[in-house]
Amino acid sequence: MPMPRWLVIAAIVAAAGCGSSSSPNPPPPPPPPPPPPPPGGHSTTITVANFSFSPTPDSIAAGTITFHWEAAASTHNVTWQTGPGTLPAGSGNKAGGDPDYTANLTVGTYTFHCTIHPSQMTGTIVVH
Repeated sequence: MPMPRWLVIAAIVAAAGCGSSSSPNPPPPPPPPPPPPPPGGHSTTITVANFSFSPTPDSIAAGTITFHWEAAASTHNVTWQTGPGTLPAGSGNKAGGDPDYTANLTVGTYTFHCTIHPSQMTGTIVVH
């Protein structure tokens, strides 16, 4: 004798309910992406030549910056105009072939120029 239809339906529902009643936990969210690198990381050497400073503007990590006079460079200097705290001493007049000039810079924005060519030779360094 065939089973009543409602018994078949009840058996199917009961079998379906025998599985786990709790839903699985969702996976944890992925870790956040790493922070972007700080701006800059550019050259810590600025070339003095052709009546310009290159690169400028630039951004660098705190520390030493070097100014290098190209071999054919005429006489120029680095004179600090603005910056945080006490400004470094300037380079004095130098020409191509003279020793490099270095300065230690702390965090902040610095501006500089050549006093011989102040309208042509200006620069900015952002130190982070």
